[in-house]
Amino acid sequence: MPTSPLRTLLACAFLAAAVAGCAGTARSDGAPPSSPALSPAQIAQLLASPDRSDADRRNDLRRKPADLLAFIAPRPGMVVLDLSAGGGYTSELLARAVGPTGRVYGQSNTPDGAPGRSALALAERAKKASSANIVPVVQPFERPAPAAVAQGGLDLVTLMFNYHDLAAMGVDRARMNAAVFAALRPGGVYVLADHSGRPGTGISEGPTLHRIEEAFLRREVEAAGFRLLASGDFLRNPADPRDKETPDPPQPKDEFVLKFVKP
Repeated sequence: MPTSPLRTLLACAFLAAAVAGCAGTARSDGAPPSSPALSPAQIAQLLASPDRSDADRRNDLRRKPADLLAFIAPRPGMVVLDLSAGGGYTSELLARAVGPTGRVYGQSNTPDGAPGRSALALAERAKKASSANIVPVVQPFERPAPAAVAQGGLDLVTLMFNYHDLAAMGVDRARMNAAVFAALRPGGVYVLADHSGRPGTGISEGPTLHRIEEAFLRREVEAAGFRLLASGDFLRNPADPRDKETPDPPQPKDEFVLKFVKP
């Protein structure tokens, strides 16, 4: 089958970003970074960077990145995996936070294992000097980490607002969480955020309301061996009835953020 121009463009962009990421100065000795987490002033400076896109700044109004980064507490030198990276909003924030001595793998999954639109978007972000440490990776969710870091090579894994979609996608979530556990070093953290569902709904309303029950997600992640370290309330909205995809009357969705640690 002939290769389409779009597929060729995607593959070239993906390869260029991967080569750039591998040529960086990211830590390779397997030791956790010793630098402190970013201060509020450093986070504010990061968010005010003039090379951030207007689209990302608009997204900031909903995503509250200052609170998110303070909660995650990324440190310079960290090696990170951003699962289901999408357009790369979180990947770029983390890439800026971990700096040139760190690395952020932005994971996406395509049916044929070839680079798709997410990998292209990540490769475009990696063209910026401030986020040149982003490396797009196309991996199945059940094996999300590149081989080089799949056994204890990561300090942090994030999955933002997409866990609820995994059931409809046919992902084996137990295998995925076990693979994340294996890829994190002891003391590494796994941070997940999602749209809150009502008690007892589990993941059943993921395909329709794009929501998941917080307690259900927590049980699945803890079954892989993780321990809950903290929960963030900065995206909570107790007034959300949680019975529709878009709350009625119009208001922010109730969303939770959970931080787990590998003992």
